Amino acid sequence: MFPEKFQIRVRKLSTCALMLGFAALLAGTSAKTASAQTVPTAAGPTASSYQGSVAKGEVSQQPVDLTLDEAIQRGLQNNLGLILSGTQTAAARGQKLSQLQDLLPTVNFNAQEAVMQTDLAAQGLRIPGFPTIIGPFGYTDLRASLSWSLLDLNALHKYLAEKHNFAAAQLSADDARDMVVLTVGNAYLLALADEANVESVKAEVSTAKVSLDQAVASHQAGTAPRIDELRARVDYQSLEQKLITAQNALEKDKLALARTIGLPLAQSFNLADKAPYAALDKIDVDAAIREAEANRKDLAAMVEQTKSAEEQRKAATADRLPTVRADADYGDIGVNVRHSHGTGNASGTLSVPLFKEYGLRGEAQVAQAQLDTANDKLSDKKAQIEADVRDAVLDIEAAQKQVEVAQSSVDLAKEALSEAQERFKSGVSDNLAVSQAEQSLAQADDQYVASLYRHNVAKLTLARAVGAAGDYKKYLGGK
Repeated sequence: MFPEKFQIRVRKLSTCALMLGFAALLAGTSAKTASAQTVPTAAGPTASSYQGSVAKGEVSQQPVDLTLDEAIQRGLQNNLGLILSGTQTAAARGQKLSQLQDLLPTVNFNAQEAVMQTDLAAQGLRIPGFPTIIGPFGYTDLRASLSWSLLDLNALHKYLAEKHNFAAAQLSADDARDMVVLTVGNAYLLALADEANVESVKAEVSTAKVSLDQAVASHQAGTAPRIDELRARVDYQSLEQKLITAQNALEKDKLALARTIGLPLAQSFNLADKAPYAALDKIDVDAAIREAEANRKDLAAMVEQTKSAEEQRKAATADRLPTVRADADYGDIGVNVRHSHGTGNASGTLSVPLFKEYGLRGEAQVAQAQLDTANDKLSDKKAQIEADVRDAVLDIEAAQKQVEVAQSSVDLAKEALSEAQERFKSGVSDNLAVSQAEQSLAQADDQYVASLYRHNVAKLTLARAVGAAGDYKKYLGGK
């Protein structure tokens, strides 16, 4: 998948690397959650939503090979955060259609068949010689009615506000796709690091076993004290415990990856891709910020929300204006359908609010406060996007330097371990130097993996920050 022809040898991730990975996820989701606040009827995705999914597919007895591309595609289909964004968009569409109806004519049809009988005496008509009971008699009425607000600026601006809300929901759904790419990519890299860490610790266990065998043989030959054997045995058993911990972390992180992409948890799988180190070219920060301002869907969604608040403010002002309404009906009424006649009526109504001052003034103040809040959030979002880009660039530059230094430290630690093993084997020194050299190598490996992981996550975060998470390959591969 990637252009490099080598695979990294990684170890257990440090706590700071894990915190960075999760922080990268939460940074994007906070923007996404904010962009969904004005849609009233459907709950939008939260940060935890992107860690879940709707599981699909049958469990196979054979392990499947899962590439990063396949994982992301499954996430784009099954991730819970994206699914909730879709339902939120559907709810916003419904709100828009409901508001549109207030601008369109309403036409109804009624069919009425009536049968009546009246007691005139009970109603006070007691005239001698006049019938007391009238009926039964009845009629048939088939009628269509129309009602239409010909002029209602308040309803017009409310419809335009819902139209902008719907556009914001669509943009938020697009932004959710970038969040899924970031979430799945981070989960895949984390599981990949754990997998490689297991292999690395296995190699360390094998090396420790060789050192233990040498210490046992030297002690039995009388050339080394028993403390050397005990020290080597403690180092070996400590690494065995570390291997158990690493294997457990791998299985748990693979479960977390499966949860984000909707893979059945009982399905075993192998990670088919590797994540080599690939440095990014020098990044033009100003160009990246401009790209982010042009491409970030959460920013565009907030612009639409601000426009919606503007329309709501206009609607509050328009509530003071007159409205014109037309009502009409036409039908056929008679004793029955064969003996009937067409009838109809039409009316127009001009309505002007005369004394509703406190209600109108309160509505306007609420709408203005919402507009001011939307403008403030939009201004903050622009600053946050610039900060996201600058933070990601700083993280990439720092991580690249850390990777280079850590790689050199690993090479030096390997050389020191080899020399210490030769000196112990030759009987020049005890195995304390070997134990210390093994610990130094383990520390160097940890630093290398932590910096490499930070570098890859920072590249994913930059792709998200500029609104180009769909081109994650270009960033991970070192564009």
